[in-house]
Amino acid sequence: MTHGAPTGIRFTKGHGTQNDFVLVADTRGDLDLTPEQVRRLADRRAGVGGDGVIRLAPTAAIARAGETVADDVLAEEPRAIWFMDYRNADGSIAEMCGNGVRVFTAFAESLGLADLDDADGFALGTRAGVKRVRRVAAPDGSGTWYAVDMGPWFLPGGQEAAATGADAAVAVRGWDAPRPALSVDLGNPHTVVALAEADELERLDLTVAPDVAPVPPRGTNVELVVPLGEERTAAGEVVGRARMRVHERGVGETRSCGTGACAAALAVRTWAAAGGTPAVDTWFVEVPGGLLRVRALPDGHVELAGPAELVFTGEVTLA
Repeated sequence: MTHGAPTGIRFTKGHGTQNDFVLVADTRGDLDLTPEQVRRLADRRAGVGGDGVIRLAPTAAIARAGETVADDVLAEEPRAIWFMDYRNADGSIAEMCGNGVRVFTAFAESLGLADLDDADGFALGTRAGVKRVRRVAAPDGSGTWYAVDMGPWFLPGGQEAAATGADAAVAVRGWDAPRPALSVDLGNPHTVVALAEADELERLDLTVAPDVAPVPPRGTNVELVVPLGEERTAAGEVVGRARMRVHERGVGETRSCGTGACAAALAVRTWAAAGGTPAVDTWFVEVPGGLLRVRALPDGHVELAGPAELVFTGEVTLA
């Protein structure tokens, strides 16, 4: 694509728990979206509107463009022929997005490019490695969710952070002082702060980005989470529940963040373990846009499950 030339782009609008995206199918791998064009597409007044833009492109094309992560993806999983090229609303490149992976999968499925009937699920490439997606039943039986193996997670602060529960400090506008926070990495960076009351969570002013110290090299998403305790499901499984709001780097506050929900659940689980409480592996995380399920898997990976919906399609002309 020649920069500056008017270009008609077919798009689909989709969301996962109201974390919304503009999706573009670039099956030949020859679409070069500039940061300005991404900002135009994501603009809620002058464009289509979304928390980010997702380009579906051949993983081989991403490799040809010089991104070695795409070579790593194909070496790990040759079936991961499609790549989720994710951009934040401000035009910056992001490693991946948990809600975006599910919406990407629904988009690929609508194009006939994803086989979720395969026993191993649908494999796709991201800048955080290979992700695998399968269909699961929604917890209330109301329909189908997508479950994503998000891969390995870790605490950048290591065992010391796990023991003390913090390795950073976060200040939110309106607070008298910064509060302790825990860094969690899921291929993209997160900083999680615990709050005691749901009322305080509702009152938070996230119109301004929280201050984080120390600031991670690539910035960070900030999750504010209220642990809501544990409950037993009808099947007898003990699960945890938490409520969260999130400020995403390059975007602002969003209605949901999939990797953020994982980070929040894993942080609450870490804090509970530090306090001597047996670890609960399954968590339901309430976000303003809906409900997500997070599971800590035995192999050190984490799984995210939730809905994905494609809303409408159209064409937009960009300079």
